[in-house]
Amino acid sequence: MTGLVYSFGRGSMTNHWIDIRNADVVLANGANVAENHPIAFKYITEAIERGGTLIHVDPRFTRTSAKAQLYAPLRSGTDVAFYGGLINYILENRLFHEEYVRNYTNASFIVHPDFHFSDGYFSGWDPLNKTYDLTSWEWVNEREEPIDLDDPAEVFRYVREDGTPFFELPKKKYALKDPTLQDPRCVFQQLKKHYSRYDPEMVSKITGMPKEIFLEVAKAYASTGRPGKAGTILYAMGHTQHSNGSQIIRAVAITQLLLGNIGIAGGGVNALRGEANVQGSTDMALLYNNVPGYLAAPYAEHDPTLAAWLEEVIRPTGFNQNRPKFIVSLLKAWWGDKATFSNDYLYEYLPKYDRDRACSHLALFDEMARGGIKGMFLWGQNPVVTTPNSVAGRKAMERLEWLVVSDLWETESAAFWKAPGADPTKISTEVFLLPAAASFEKEGSVSNSGRWIQWRWKAVDPPGDAKSDLWILDRLGKALMSEIKKGGRFAGPILDLTWDYSEGNEEPDVAKVALEINGFTVADEKPLTNFLGLMADGSTACGNWIYSGYFSKEDKPPAEQPTGSRKSVDGPGLGSYLDWSFAWPVNRRILYNRCSADLEGKPFDDEHWVVRWDGAKWATRDVPDFGAKTAKTQEPIPPEVSGKTPFIMLPEGMGRLFVHGWRLTEGPFPEHYEPVESPVKNLLSSVQYDPLAKIFYSPTLGKPDEFPYVMTTIRVAEHWQGGTMSRNLPWLVEAMPEMFVELSEQLAAEKGIRSGDVVVVWNKRGEIEAKAMVTSRLKPFKVNGSVVHEVAAPWHWGFAGAASGASINDLTPSVGDANTDIPEYKAFLVNLKRKGA
Repeated sequence: MTGLVYSFGRGSMTNHWIDIRNADVVLANGANVAENHPIAFKYITEAIERGGTLIHVDPRFTRTSAKAQLYAPLRSGTDVAFYGGLINYILENRLFHEEYVRNYTNASFIVHPDFHFSDGYFSGWDPLNKTYDLTSWEWVNEREEPIDLDDPAEVFRYVREDGTPFFELPKKKYALKDPTLQDPRCVFQQLKKHYSRYDPEMVSKITGMPKEIFLEVAKAYASTGRPGKAGTILYAMGHTQHSNGSQIIRAVAITQLLLGNIGIAGGGVNALRGEANVQGSTDMALLYNNVPGYLAAPYAEHDPTLAAWLEEVIRPTGFNQNRPKFIVSLLKAWWGDKATFSNDYLYEYLPKYDRDRACSHLALFDEMARGGIKGMFLWGQNPVVTTPNSVAGRKAMERLEWLVVSDLWETESAAFWKAPGADPTKISTEVFLLPAAASFEKEGSVSNSGRWIQWRWKAVDPPGDAKSDLWILDRLGKALMSEIKKGGRFAGPILDLTWDYSEGNEEPDVAKVALEINGFTVADEKPLTNFLGLMADGSTACGNWIYSGYFSKEDKPPAEQPTGSRKSVDGPGLGSYLDWSFAWPVNRRILYNRCSADLEGKPFDDEHWVVRWDGAKWATRDVPDFGAKTAKTQEPIPPEVSGKTPFIMLPEGMGRLFVHGWRLTEGPFPEHYEPVESPVKNLLSSVQYDPLAKIFYSPTLGKPDEFPYVMTTIRVAEHWQGGTMSRNLPWLVEAMPEMFVELSEQLAAEKGIRSGDVVVVWNKRGEIEAKAMVTSRLKPFKVNGSVVHEVAAPWHWGFAGAASGASINDLTPSVGDANTDIPEYKAFLVNLKRKGA
């Protein structure tokens, strides 16, 4: 998500599932789409049937590879090298979409004269504190202009209801540019210089991908960099679960910007979520550093007041100027009449976190191991199976005083005290298991990868005492309020909450919750049509600004509208189905769609056009992601205006080939580093792994002389996530009954292992046993003249449930991405042998 946010302005799938069928070339990397995202693969199949090409890049030859016209093997953890080579190929052969790059990216911006890169580090590196001074990562500014408070379009964004500004207004900054792209300090030339080292020979040496296959891939995918062509890149956990995962996705974004593949039908960077509501959970601030709608959470030491927080998150240009409206409306939704102008809308009630004490999964378990966390709620999570270095994770949980698990079955986490090696007599944790309803046993909305919010009606009642998550949360909230009334520190944030979703013990009114999320006018509680109606003066309330509009009609909310035949609602045939469900923001299906047409509003693709200027107004096949009409008079805004800022969520309004300032910690361009555990020396610099990777439990990291094999985690079609649901369904257990380790025929021959043998796999963190699956789907990699073996194992098993097996996460390292802390599940070191050998 982070790599997309700082490239385009939003951290979500740019297009949607059905739009994949409009692609001329589909590049699937870091995703086994056929097995793990079968509905997405339906649309890949449609693209192929229309003459499109599927390229699959993966360490294993999977079912996705079998359907691809081109399969390219790649050693886990070397994706930046692959994309760096692709970027270099596009630039050296002038295959980039020049008009798009010149007008819609920051290619022409002039970079600070002190910016440079040398031997693995960008300018500003502080080796003592292991941080960057980011001064040299800024633009050279041509001029600055103050915000005009006489302009009504500016005033409403920044002022309180009494007319005073929230804070000292920021200045608009305008970067110095070179439209010719020839200045050696411009982003375009700096990009060429940085990736000149990533030639095909170097890419092959690092990744293990044969040079001739890399060139085939590069030629095929770079063919989309011209008008009338579209290429889409699909990824999943194979990109994010690395110590440099954010930078891998940044490299994807750069590739797509160069080819002009953002904002067009059949293009985009499309993250494939692992289940129906992963997108919805992040939209609603599952991530510790967000509040709902991807608004940056406040820091305790930097944001003591609402004004300070707004000053930190506001941008003087771009749509994020509107953040004060979103934030004040959020505070009104949570604390209602108690939140007023006079008390800064109860900003002091909002939880804040310590910048130096992250609350990510890795950091929380580290804190838990130190005894700093006394209790934990688990809602639909099973960290005993899913936590990296899960042996240490289980030990950390032994220090909890209490644990509440809400789930369908007794999971490994609910029964952690029964785990192999645990001594229940020494564990004093009190465990509460709350029986929960499954998704089809409750009502509410879910959001898919394409940002489509759809309503699910309850099919059956849950069994026995099982209750919906909403009922459990509602009862918990009421119980806390009742208890806090008896006495407690800082009781206001709980007691003053808006909490009127149910009467007594009944099921809460899910529509009431949905309306609060959608937003309404405080005076009459009328639903808002969209977030353009939100205000910063306390007159509107909204639980999540990006969802505003999804529940805007009291009789039939948009999220509840699967109406009409598929043929009729598809309209022009792009697959957008605008009157099916609701896609945030404002029902827009393709983000950044101003980029689908040139500066004069002429589409780059006449067949698959999304928006076009007819000389007097905009014709659209989607909701415009730009100012198509003036707010007050609804007069059409000509294309030369919107063409200046097609990426409206970014301050500069341009897609970022170069990410400046504080936004990504390791550098403005992605650079190849090896995984934290790797058997290969970094061939591009002396910096072995990402210098800002988050490392916990460093004594458990292994070296290649003791643990010579790369291991990666995988999924199978027959099981789901940590296996809690699928391993308790006998027909799925029958289809895939046992935990296994997949290894190549060559490695099996070296180790004397045959399919079906029990193998022992170990490293410093743990040891597991599993059945061997010897296959030709994995082959050794030739890396800089040496052979590197890679093995793979699914992560669906644990010790509980109807089918049990070893957990691969006993072996994964407590290493996280430098920006997001997402663990490095996809590349680490192990040793293995046949049991008894």
